[in-house]
Amino acid sequence: MELCSDRAVATLEMSQDKSNDDEPFSSDGNYESLPPHVSVTTHMTAGAVAGILEHTVMYPVDSVKTRMQSLQPDPNAQYRSVYEALKKIIRTEGIFRPLRGLNITMMGAGPAHALYFACYERVKRSLSDVIQSGGNSHLANGVAGSVATVLHDAVMNPAEVIKQRMQMYNSPYRGLWDCVRSVTYTEGIGAFYRSYSTQLTMNIPFQAVHFITYELMQEQLNPERHYHPGSHILSGAAAGAVSAAVTTPLDVCKTLLNTQENVALSSMNISGHLTGMANAFRTVYQLGGAAGFFKGVQARVIYQMPSTAIAWSVYEFFKYFLTKQQEQEAGPRPL
Repeated sequence: MELCSDRAVATLEMSQDKSNDDEPFSSDGNYESLPPHVSVTTHMTAGAVAGILEHTVMYPVDSVKTRMQSLQPDPNAQYRSVYEALKKIIRTEGIFRPLRGLNITMMGAGPAHALYFACYERVKRSLSDVIQSGGNSHLANGVAGSVATVLHDAVMNPAEVIKQRMQMYNSPYRGLWDCVRSVTYTEGIGAFYRSYSTQLTMNIPFQAVHFITYELMQEQLNPERHYHPGSHILSGAAAGAVSAAVTTPLDVCKTLLNTQENVALSSMNISGHLTGMANAFRTVYQLGGAAGFFKGVQARVIYQMPSTAIAWSVYEFFKYFLTKQQEQEAGPRPL
């Protein structure tokens, strides 16, 4: 995660509904911001679908990113570019190898994003009622996003650990359940949350940079804040790229904590398992220097840009579709 759909909601709620006939897309004002009567189920369903597609469509690039972040990769797993990596992986390991771990990602992304949206909407609405008497509040959006992120990452972190271990070159696990059993038996349940604090720490600056970049882009591309899919997608993709690049050092540390890369840890004479963000930072620097913190940045940015665009477009479409469907089933609302 990186958590694209959460940033989409926070930003969309700032948009103002336009209803004048001479303004573009004015007839679909509710598409920009869901009306209060829409159920939590709508938010959860739209978010779950967007989250699953966001993580799966660009999954092969995510696999490359994990390998490129290896601090001491096997000679057969050293790549100069994303394209070269995908071509080499498919040629030497099979066409489906870049998709290894996709099953656990889908299993985690659906409920994680559904929980995020349910929590976000409930907390945001409750705080907005107190702070702004029901109006939009930046503080409420920020607090709601932070609380929701804690829940989202609590669900996704175990899935991330399993996914990244299965993505690594020469992964010793035969499949999903073999990985779960092996990690639980050898390292304990805590292994699935070893990078949880790093994940949360990464998401705070990620969301801040994303929000600022998105707003700057919207001021240039969509100053009137009408509903305009193209500007939302373009702004989101640009914001996702900048955020991904800036937070790559934390993502490298998270990958090291998740994979417990044996060759790298052995070269540092680290016995047992590496724990803690500070130890991860120290290990990355000692093995790769400052450049080590930006391993895989190309793949991370290439993954994040279309993923963010997908999350925006899919979430918006399903939000619109489900809202219209509910309105049709309920019939005309009394004045």
